[in-house]
Parts: sequence; structure tokens; C-alpha cells
Amino acid sequence: MSDDQVRAYTAFEELPPLSDLEKFFFLDAFDRDVIAKSRQDSHRLGVAVQIGTVRYKGLFLEDPLAVPWPVVDYLAEQLGIGDPSQVKRYAERLKTAYEHAWMIRDAYGYHDFDDHESWEGRVLAKRFRTFLYGRAWTHAEGPTALFDQSVAWLRRHRVLMPGATVLERLVASVRGQADERLYATVARQVERADAALRRELSGLLVVPAGARMSELERLRQAPKRQSGTEMARALQRVDDIARFRLGRVRVDKVPVRRMKTLAKYGAGSKAPLLARLHEPRKTATMLAVTRSLEAEAIDDALDLFALLMALRLISPARRKSSGDRLSMLPKLEKASRLLSRAGRVLVEQLDLVAEAGADLDPAALWTAVTAEAGASKEQVLAALEQVDELVPDDEGAAEAALRSALVDKYTTVRPFLKLLGESKALGAAVGGRKVLAAVRALPELTRRHVSRKPLASKEIDASLVTAAWKRPVFANPDLPKGAVDRDAYVVCVLEGLFRALQVRDVFAAPSLRWADPRAHLLDGKAWEAISEDVLASLSLTDPVEAHLDAKLLALDAAWRQMAGRLEEAGDDALVRVVTPADGHARLSVEKLGALGESPSLKWLRAACQVMLPRIDLPELLLEVHSWTGFLDAYVHLADISTRMHDLPRSLVALLISEACNVGLTPVIKDGDEALTRGRLSHVDQNYVRAETHAAANAILIEAQRGVPIVALWGGGLLASVDELRFVVPVQTINAAPSPKYFGYKRGLTLLNAVNDQVMGIGQMVVPGTPRDSLYILDTLINIDAGPQPEVVTTDQASDSDTVFGIFSMLGSRFAPRFADLGDQRFWRSEVPGSSTPGGGLDHRRGSSSRVNPSASVSDSRSTRKRRPGNSFAGKPACSAIRAAGTCNGAEGECLALISSARSPTVRSTRTSLPASGARPGHRSRSSSSRRCAVMVVSPACSARSRTGKSPRKRARAAVMSKRRRASKAARASRTTWRVSVMSVAESGR
Repeated sequence: MSDDQVRAYTAFEELPPLSDLEKFFFLDAFDRDVIAKSRQDSHRLGVAVQIGTVRYKGLFLEDPLAVPWPVVDYLAEQLGIGDPSQVKRYAERLKTAYEHAWMIRDAYGYHDFDDHESWEGRVLAKRFRTFLYGRAWTHAEGPTALFDQSVAWLRRHRVLMPGATVLERLVASVRGQADERLYATVARQVERADAALRRELSGLLVVPAGARMSELERLRQAPKRQSGTEMARALQRVDDIARFRLGRVRVDKVPVRRMKTLAKYGAGSKAPLLARLHEPRKTATMLAVTRSLEAEAIDDALDLFALLMALRLISPARRKSSGDRLSMLPKLEKASRLLSRAGRVLVEQLDLVAEAGADLDPAALWTAVTAEAGASKEQVLAALEQVDELVPDDEGAAEAALRSALVDKYTTVRPFLKLLGESKALGAAVGGRKVLAAVRALPELTRRHVSRKPLASKEIDASLVTAAWKRPVFANPDLPKGAVDRDAYVVCVLEGLFRALQVRDVFAAPSLRWADPRAHLLDGKAWEAISEDVLASLSLTDPVEAHLDAKLLALDAAWRQMAGRLEEAGDDALVRVVTPADGHARLSVEKLGALGESPSLKWLRAACQVMLPRIDLPELLLEVHSWTGFLDAYVHLADISTRMHDLPRSLVALLISEACNVGLTPVIKDGDEALTRGRLSHVDQNYVRAETHAAANAILIEAQRGVPIVALWGGGLLASVDELRFVVPVQTINAAPSPKYFGYKRGLTLLNAVNDQVMGIGQMVVPGTPRDSLYILDTLINIDAGPQPEVVTTDQASDSDTVFGIFSMLGSRFAPRFADLGDQRFWRSEVPGSSTPGGGLDHRRGSSSRVNPSASVSDSRSTRKRRPGNSFAGKPACSAIRAAGTCNGAEGECLALISSARSPTVRSTRTSLPASGARPGHRSRSSSSRRCAVMVVSPACSARSRTGKSPRKRARAAVMSKRRRASKAARASRTTWRVSVMSVAESGR
């Protein structure tokens, strides 16, 4: 323990907060009876001080009056003593304080720590050691945390604290015993599994002849390039670790936290240091490290496989197929123009023949076509053949072309097919068993000489060949009739594996990122035992119907509020729902102008800039450390107390070198012990890591919250998460391409969460520029410190119905900043308490005939252009909007659109919409408008964004809209639409 910690243990270092004053220093009737045994006011006040002190600190101070004076005032006020300074006479007789301490000990039932004579003292001593040892065994805590837990237990059970050194030695002894038990238990299990396994694990620390690194260091190296050869190396790395068969070592009786802590220590240590460890610690550490490496290697291999499929196979094939289709466009246009002219002439001539009632003369007909259209019969037939060739009969021509282009990528995947098929790390749920069985058969297909023995359709699983793959797999013109294209089938199986991995129908074990999520779900009695606590922690204690009704009422209130604001603003409103002559309601959002800066704001900025001192960055960090002590959060990897002199200066030098990306050379100073290369390298390896950064940031966040002006900025309940993108100059699979942001290079994205108190509360690094909404949720769940944000703002963040629901279920409101109003759908529902009948979903009845949660699996797989919404609009809102003069629909037949105010939980199901003439929704696209929180339109029209499009774009959009309406009119009159609902009780699992 440091000197500061020892002083805080034995004395008052600061004034107790008001809550602690009221908790530990409040005097009840029993306290007053004990105090009343003393007659003098000085003695009464002294006894009160000792009673509060022993409650608060757990011991009697050597100087009973060494307490903050506000504590004495607080006690004197309760005792009605007008002059608290009388307490200074309490210590005039030294024995008085000791006698009163013994009286308090007996009256309140306190026990000495070293009381081994009484039966109660022996029982308490045994219980304390049991607690301390159990805590040290089950929790991977450092000595300071375990010391604090010991102090809390002793106070709770009214055991007087021993000296700080005594308790520190006891904690260290118990931690040592727990560590020895851990090492012995793991090493014993290794011996039971295989007597040779210990020697094999130790062999990983040896550098082979002719090599430059040990086997352990080689296995630690993750894939760096995206290629089939690198994928083969990644799978070989998995096989090299799997040959140890670590699953046979039964360590289930060892706490998971202990194994993770041991693995973390081994992962941060070099091979020579691990080789110097004594047995059984060496064996236990190597087992923990190797088990962790196995899961990491599997995750790396599957990450690389996903990147290969997405970036090296699917994306290039899509570009190639799109380019081929574009290159055919001139030929198609030429043939289409010729056929158009010829067809028009034929129609005119046939009409003339029909009007005249004459006989049809084919020769004269073709003569007219040649004369007026300039195309002979041979040219027309050639154009027809050209169109038939360029425009296939099936509707999935684009997808089929994409799959045909994918076949050319067989050489990319061939190097790792054997290792992938033979890998034992993959498992499958019911939905992925066929795919996994096909993957297991890939090595045999790879070895087969298809030129000698073509592959027959009965030798493959034809059910895995989707419609888009049928032509490349079964209709290769270069193969005999009935033969299967082996290369196309292999790539088809790999695409199926890629899709199955995304939804975890195929999973990996052991794994962290690609594991089976169903393995962690609770069901039956296990779920019933904790369901009440889990739902209570999520504030989901209400019945499902009541929960959804509350959401509908809140939404209806939002509609009414918006309608009132629109009516109040009148013609000055920047957001309006307008209904043009064509009957299609549109949302008109005027462009918002930038707010100018006032002269006072400019003056304030200039004044603050002048007042800021000009200092070096290291001095700034050391100054902040003197205020907050944030550098104390950088603890040793092994959770041992440091005895290194001038450690803060070494940490500051490393933080500067990393933040400025300049390396160690600029901060090294020979002759200065704290800034030598060896010292900085040691501190970097053992003290600076992600968890210590987070712990230091937590201290800074709490210190920032204590600044008075910060409370005026906000309460920390509003957070914004934005992306910072960086180009990565080194080869790594964790960097992904994005031509928009990285050009021809690769990069990554840093998600940074900042609350309204202007503090960075969390961050996460993700490869490339992914759909980051769930990464944002992960960032907010694992914030470093501060209150959990209730409102989260970000950019569009690839929002989806499910994302809105998950955020709401976890107690946050997802409020992305939308760039346009594209991709939307309208929903109909009834507001609880509404007497108007309608065709929407009635949550009060909870009709199972209208809501079928089991249909969510198939219905939720909608494309981006047809994503179902999950919002409900009520009929009372329609009346409010009509009152604002923005809707002319019939009562009770209103369609609703909601964006950020969506229902919090989603699951897509299907139900029937009664034939009322209303369409289920119309998707609109825009490039510059912003999505309003809520919008209501009539059933006879759909919502579209009205932006500053050019006349040409508006005309093109009108033509396309007319064509879509004509196509839909030809369909059945009964429309199927989607309603998004998820039962909270089911989602709790």
C-alpha cells in the first residue's frame, strides 16, 4: 500500500460527504443513552465523536479528536451543545479516551481483530478468513481491491480494524494461497489429461533451430493480408493449436475470471519471461494462454474468411457483372431501336389492312417495313436474336450474372478448401447443418479430377443451389450434358457458409466473436429463476400489452404535439405536410440556415484564448495528475503494487509518444532514469494497455463532473457518437477499404462517445466503415464512467427497426440525424382507449390470429429497399393534423410514418390489411431533406420528401412512380403488409 492509502486507512483525509455524515454520525436513542453516561459536555461530545468514528473508519483513532471540525459541529448540534470547542478538553486525561473506547466496544458488540479467547471472536475470525479466501479465489482482484473488500467486511461485522500492515500482510498471504491453489489445480488437470501435455506446452517457449522466434510468438501473430494463401495460414494456425486438444483439460472448477486473468498476464508477457516461471505456475499460465490463443485464432480465421468473401469475391464479382451488363447496353439499344421502328410500321400496316378489309400480303408488309423503317427481314430477325441473347427470360439475370462472375474466383479460395473442410472448430444449428455437411465434403471435391470424371448432380446437395446459382452450376456449356460445374458449386457452398456464419446458423467453438449465441441463452427453470431480476433491471416489469400501449400513447402525444406546433407556426413553419394536385402528400422541409455568432461569443472566445497558459504537453498532463491522480490507474499487468520511482513521468512520456504517433525516440532522455529506453519499454509492456486507459479516463470523467460549471452544460444523459476515420499504413485484416474515405488504401473507424458534459466517455475501434449502429450500442454499454446516457445522437448510423427496439429496451433513446427520407413504410394501428374501429393491430386484445411471432424469421429478411417499419400511429392524431389544415383523409383511416419515435422493440410479422383502398406505404427518396420526428398523411396518398430536386429529376421520378403504380394495380386487390411487434417476454431471452 502507498503512504496515501495507509493514511486514508487510519485517519480522516477529507471531510466525509453529507450522506456519510447522516449515515454514520447520526445519533439515535441508544446512542444518546450511551452518551448520557458521561456528565460533562466535553466528555459527551468526545464519546459521540468516537461512536461516529468507529462506525465510519472501523477503528478508534490514536487521537480521538483528529476529525474534521464540521463533524464535531454536526454532533454538537444533535446533542444541543452550544460551544463545540469544549471537546478540546476531552483529551486532557489520556486514559479517558481509552475507557470510553472500551465502553463503546462492549455496548455496541465490537470485537478485537486478534480476539482468539472468546468463542464469538474465534467464529468471526474463521468467517473472515473464509470470506477473504473465497473472495480471492473467485474474484481476480488486485491487492488494493481485496484490501478494500476486507475493510468493508470487518466494518459490517463490527470487528475493530487491525493495523494497516497487519491486514495488508494477511491479504497478500491469502492471495498467494489462492494463486498457488490455481496453479496447482490447473497443473493437476493437465497431468490427468495427458502426462506429455506439460512438456508440449513448455516446448512452445523454445526457439526452434534456424528460427528467429519461439512457437508461442509465431502462434500469436494474426493474419495480415486478405488472400487465399493467408487464409490457409490462418487455418493452419488453428490446426497447430488444436493439436494440443486442450478441450480434454477439465478446468470447469476454476473460476472463469481467474483463468482470464491468468491468460491476460501470459498474453502480455514475452516467451523468455514465461520460460523462467516455476512449476506449477508455468504450466497453468501456458494452458491459459494457449486456450485464449485458440479462440483468438479461430476468430481471426473466420474474420479473414468473411473479409475474403465480401471484399475479394462478392464485391469484385458484382463490379465485373455490372460492367459486363453495361458493356452490352449499346448493342441492346441498337437492336431495340431497330425493333421499335419495325414494330411501329408493322402495327400501322396491320391497322390499314384491318380497316380496308383486304387480305394480308406478307411480302408487301416486309417491303413497307424495309422502306419506312430501313430494316430488312434478316436485320429484324438478327435484332430479335440479339435481344434474346442480351435479355434472358428469367427475372434474376443480374444475380445469375453475379454468380457466374464469382466462379472465376475459385482460384482465390482453392488454397484453403482442404483445411476449411477438415477443421473441427465449426458447428451448426439446425438451419446450417446442410451447409456444414457440404463444407465437410469440399476437400474430396477439390482433389477430384473433374476433367476425367465429371461431377454428377446426385453427388452434391442440390438443395443448397439457389435459383441464382442454377445456371452456373448446372448449365455450363463447356461440360457434358447433366454434369455439374465443380468450381461453381464450391463457390456456391462457400457463399452459403458465409451467409450462415452471419446469422450464426454455422458457428465456431471455442470462439468469442463467432460463437453460438444460443449456447448462452437461458430457458426453462434457469430463465424463470432470474427472469424477474433481468426484466426489472431493464424496467420491463409491466405486462407486454401495457408496455406496448404505453408506447402507443406516447407516440400519439408526440403526434398531437407536432400538430399543435404546426398549427401555431402557421405559414412560418419550416416543416409542412402539403397535398399537391396529384393527391400525393409530401413532407416539405425548408433548408435550415446557419446561426451566426454573436459579438459577445466572439469576445468570450478571444478572451479565453488569451487567458490560456502556454505550456508543454507533459507539464499539462502532470498538472492534471496533481489534481486528479489519474496516472495512478496505470497499474502493473500482474496487479502488484509498484515500487518504481518517478513512474508518472514515464507514463506521461509514453502517452505523449502514442498520442502524437512519434514513437519513443523523441521522449527518450539518456541519464534520466524515468526516461531511458529500457524503462519506457518496460512500462509500456506492463502498465499501458486498454483497460488502464479506460480506468484513467474514468477518473478524469468523475473529476470533470465535479467542476461546478459542468453541471450547467448538462447532466451527462445526452451523448453523441461520431466516427473518426484513419488510414492504416500497415498490413492488417483489421483495416478495410472504403474508396470514399480512404481512396485506394485501407483504414479503420474510431467511434467516440462524448456526453453533454464535454467528456469522452467511451470509444471503440472497428475495421473499415461498417454499419455502425450496433457498434454504437456496444460503445455505450461499455462506457468508462459517468451516468448511462438516455438519449444517443449520431448520424444515420445504418438504422433499422431492430436497432431502435434494442436501444429502447436497454433504456436509451436512439436519435440518429437522418440525411433524407428514403426507404419508409406506413403503418396502421389503434391507440389504446380509442373507440373507432380499424383494421390495425389492437394490442389491448393481443390477438394471436393477427400477430404471429414465429413468422419473424422469414419476414425479417427484407432487403434494404423494402425494410419494414415498426411504428404505430393513432387515429386521434389524424384529427389533430386535419385541424392543422394539412390532411384531407377520412376519419379513422390514417397512415403513419415515424422515424426516431419508433416502437422500441421489433419483430416483423405479417397480417392482412382489409381492402380499404389504402396502400401500405410508399418509399420515398431524397438527397438533402431531413427526416421529421413524426408525420401523418391520409390513406389516399403517401408521404414523400419534397426537396430541391431539379425539374429533370422530378420528371424522371414521376415517370418511375407512374410505372410502379401501374405494376401494382395489376396485382391482387388484397395487400399483405407488415406489422413490427416484439413480445418483451420473449425478447427477454
